[in-house]
Amino acid sequence: MKKTESLVNNSPSTSIAQQDQDTIWHPYTQMQTAGLAIPIVKAKAATLYAEDGSTYIDAISSWWVNLYGHSHPYIAKKVYEQLLNLEHVIFAGFTHPPAVHLSRRLLEILPNNQSKIFFSDNGSTAVEVGLKMAFQYWYNKGIAKTKVVAFKNAYHGDTFGAMAVSGRSAFTAPFASFLFDVHYIDVPVNGKEKESLAQLEALLQEGDTAAFIFEPLVQGAGGMIMYEPTALDALLDLCKQNEVICIADEVMTGFGRTGKYFACEYLHHQPDIMCLSKGITGGTMALAVTTCSQTIYDAFLSDDKLKTFFHGHSYTANPTACAAALASMDLLLQDDCSANLNRINKNHLQFNKLLQAKYPDKIANTRLRGTIFALEIKTKETTSYLNNIRDFIAAFFLEKGVLLRPLGNVVYILPPYCISNKELERVYAVIMELLERID
Repeated sequence: MKKTESLVNNSPSTSIAQQDQDTIWHPYTQMQTAGLAIPIVKAKAATLYAEDGSTYIDAISSWWVNLYGHSHPYIAKKVYEQLLNLEHVIFAGFTHPPAVHLSRRLLEILPNNQSKIFFSDNGSTAVEVGLKMAFQYWYNKGIAKTKVVAFKNAYHGDTFGAMAVSGRSAFTAPFASFLFDVHYIDVPVNGKEKESLAQLEALLQEGDTAAFIFEPLVQGAGGMIMYEPTALDALLDLCKQNEVICIADEVMTGFGRTGKYFACEYLHHQPDIMCLSKGITGGTMALAVTTCSQTIYDAFLSDDKLKTFFHGHSYTANPTACAAALASMDLLLQDDCSANLNRINKNHLQFNKLLQAKYPDKIANTRLRGTIFALEIKTKETTSYLNNIRDFIAAFFLEKGVLLRPLGNVVYILPPYCISNKELERVYAVIMELLERID
């Protein structure tokens, strides 16, 4: 079919969903078997409104980005004002107030050892930047350190460096031969703390480890695996003793998700580099930052231009995105935001008790940290993103008007902070209805 002929379907009488199928390739979707995408035409607070009038409670914050609710008027106002003043300017040799103000405000709430802000535009690139900083740090110092240590089952993004430090899985299989080698240790979950520490200690003995990268306290896409701050602190302490750069991937956990501004606030030892994105603009626009300590930054200062950090993006520090992030920070620092974090956590705790009492034979375990709640449903298959129950669960939730996107047989709730108790109760009720139907 000629391209001009294919455009016939783009007529007003053709549905948005059909036009989508004719033209768009969706992420993490097997397009051969996927049904029509659901057209969302409006969103407000925690509710998504579809073209056909259906509504959905957004219980996963639209892939973990939305913090305060959709179409937030305050963020919209600040974005509008910025667009009328300066929409974008090259960030090499130039700067602008939104980037400067955002950098200063981020450093006020980040761990005290963070000193510099490097801008990019999504979580994967934030991780790429962090890895490149770590590798070039040692290169600039003339020290041969190239080994990277990561957790098994990790997920750090879809670009090549981010894939390389993620766990080897179906996500990375087609690209395995292109990825650099990474040494993996067990996640220090309850009962595996000593084993994880011993594995790291053995790897560090050769003295060639450049960096240790980790998702602090919660592994997101790997199944919402959670572990304790004391276990991570022990690993970081060992890294500090062996001069290993520690990179915290807080793309998902940042900006309140774990009950504190950053998951690293639960720790005694702080990372040298932090990667942030997702909630940084409250879910409004694409933006990311990689932050680092003064020690990391100083290794790039030289009269030798070859020690420059050669990395950048066309939309680096986009002023409009920075304006959205500044508005998001205003909302984050308000008292009612902290109150909402506590409220959601208390609701999750009560729901967890109910599940444990009512469905012990159907749930392998539950996990909870801050506003993040996860439950693992018992199945005959091993826990996996590709577990066959996943499609049934996802479809069931959508039929009930709730957007939950299971990680295989792991169902998780990661809501916007504005979600009401009534909406949470509805989400909980739908999960229990699902459990009632599972043999």
